[in-house]
Amino acid sequence: MSKQKLSKLEYGVMEALWAKREASIREVQDFFPEKKRPAYTTVQTTLYRLEAKGSVKRLRKVGNFHIFAATVTRSAAQTTLIDDLLSMFGGKTQPVMAHFIQSGS
Repeated sequence: MSKQKLSKLEYGVMEALWAKREASIREVQDFFPEKKRPAYTTVQTTLYRLEAKGSVKRLRKVGNFHIFAATVTRSAAQTTLIDDLLSMFGGKTQPVMAHFIQSGS
């Protein structure tokens, strides 16, 4: 996969797939905490967009639903996320590290 940027919701969907290895739309939706759970159709649209990006693939159809799996590793997605963060600071790690030290993170 080329360096695809993931939205917060897309990252949440990917977290479900990384944890479960493969899942239906309903299983991905149920992975979210109940208070922050997106609608079924929102998860469905997000999975289809991730599929179009090449981050997810449909493995098979079971009854009337599809089973999806991530095609991108968590490590690759995290690397892209960190690279994007660093690019906001001109590629310099010092301001980011200084923030972590000051905040105790």
